[in-house]
Amino acid sequence: MLIVRKPAVTSIPIASILTERWSPRAYDAAFVITPDQVRALLEAARWAPSFGNTQPARYLVGVRGTPAFEAILATLNSGNRAWAHRASLLLIGVMVTTNEKGAVPYAEYGLGLASENLVLQAVELGLVAHQMAGFSADAVRAAFSLPSDAVPKVAIAVGAPGHPDVLEEDWRIEREKAERERIPLEEFAFTDQWGKPAL
Repeated sequence: MLIVRKPAVTSIPIASILTERWSPRAYDAAFVITPDQVRALLEAARWAPSFGNTQPARYLVGVRGTPAFEAILATLNSGNRAWAHRASLLLIGVMVTTNEKGAVPYAEYGLGLASENLVLQAVELGLVAHQMAGFSADAVRAAFSLPSDAVPKVAIAVGAPGHPDVLEEDWRIEREKAERERIPLEEFAFTDQWGKPAL
């Protein structure tokens, strides 16, 4: 089976776990994620930095074949459901916005850091992950009885990479095979004044 690898082309070598991370939609529907793999993903997320160690990140976890997976899948928009049903694991990243001291500063940033840790741990395990904004936060709140200070912000699909041809739409297949792109460093990092390249 052809598995698409799309390592990033960088101006200088960087850690391979970063160059190998990308967000495919083609998943191997036969792959079964293990409990230890799920634990490793969540452990990586748990050890992310956060403002004042407030740890605002929480995850709703659904392994394929469980009611939680079906509940998360049902909250995704139709475009994401069309491919995410093949993933081995679906998660919803939730930020907790209050604690005993009041509002949690930078809660969204903390969830973002935790989710990046989770995604990079997936790469370390030989898996792939795709983060999604296309889901209904209200549906998540209802399905999982979230308290008012728990805000769903991201859905994440994790699994083993599959052949692009499992995707139904031609445009998705082409996107899966397309080269990855980023803006050049000259447009990314500035010094002295906005727009003056740092490198």
